[in-house]
Amino acid sequence: MGNKQAYKVLVVDDEEPIQELLKYNLERDGYEVKTAGDGMKAVDIARKFKPDLVLLDIMMPKMDGVETCRLLREQPELQKTYIVFLTARSEEYSEVAAFEVGADDYITKPIKPRALISRIGALFRREVKKSDPANIITIGNLTIDRSSYTVKVNEEEVNLPKKEFELLYFLARNPNKVFSREDLLQNIWGSDVYVLARTVDVHIRKVREKIGEDYITTVKGVGYKFSLG
Repeated sequence: MGNKQAYKVLVVDDEEPIQELLKYNLERDGYEVKTAGDGMKAVDIARKFKPDLVLLDIMMPKMDGVETCRLLREQPELQKTYIVFLTARSEEYSEVAAFEVGADDYITKPIKPRALISRIGALFRREVKKSDPANIITIGNLTIDRSSYTVKVNEEEVNLPKKEFELLYFLARNPNKVFSREDLLQNIWGSDVYVLARTVDVHIRKVREKIGEDYITTVKGVGYKFSLG
């Protein structure tokens, strides 16, 4: 991804004034924007539009945001897309549910457009920072390719959303080193994004489900490490 003029954003919210507010501010800042008023329409548009970022409400008719996010993450072409929830719901279980299905960030309403634009910019700046040379890690039956964001287990590709991939790659690049949840939040999500420490546990569990239980070890009372045996 290059400069922000190249970035495409899909705004999904059943309230038209919010759609218009976000579309206006994002376009003014140089983004290409499409909108959708419900989850089913959002999935259809996303398949064709291939956005770099989806701003997604939780409470919507026809299909809620959590289910919409799950369906978006099932699309191979959207594995690298950022998904940010915008919602009036601030309960912890809603936030955990969002991260369970592959969200990258969770922002509560009311929305302050300039603060939101700043937060989006921070996500993309981290993306540019991470665009280091191609690097492939192969350990046992596991292959992690940073250049294509792909992971293979026994030569079979498994789909990991962006944050799950980055978490696995970071741990694998630092084998046998223990990282606390706070360390992982800082290195993967950054200081610009506020998420619960429990989010790390959710992502670790989902990565283990996909690559097996042997690689990432829990160090009780401390955190996690990538084990080489």
